[in-house]
Amino acid sequence: MKKESVNKKEIMEKIMPVIENVSMKNGVIPLEVDFVKESGRWFLRIYIYSYDHSISHKDCENMTRGLNDYLEQLIPVNYYLEVSSPGAERKIKSPIEYEIFKDKKIKLKLKKPIDETENKVFSARIKGYDKSHAILTVDLLEYNKEVEIEESNIASARLCLE
Repeated sequence: MKKESVNKKEIMEKIMPVIENVSMKNGVIPLEVDFVKESGRWFLRIYIYSYDHSISHKDCENMTRGLNDYLEQLIPVNYYLEVSSPGAERKIKSPIEYEIFKDKKIKLKLKKPIDETENKVFSARIKGYDKSHAILTVDLLEYNKEVEIEESNIASARLCLE
């Protein structure tokens, strides 16, 4: 049996413009795109987001239909396409998500405490993100105060149900 050779980086470079174009036509944002092999099968997972509405099955269906014909020409292996919402308690994985989820409540875990309380876990609300300095501004809900946190001090940030 011949082992298939797949250049994931090359495939991602080819498919991202198509995904972004179809997303724009459907009024959604591709928040995360992942092409992975699990248990011998390839999966293309696309998590979509909208500023003005909750992601519905119709949004996922429209994306899937809009992508199917194009992707089959660009991906040289059999794969499963999964389009879904990011989830209500999604882990924030990139700096752009701090901007997308501005004013949302998060559970924030830090690597080291930011003050004399020695706490490293907080409920907070995202107030802003400074790309040039990689600094997240949050309102610490338990303390009712706004603080700036260097991104390098963030162990994890996860959306909370509201």
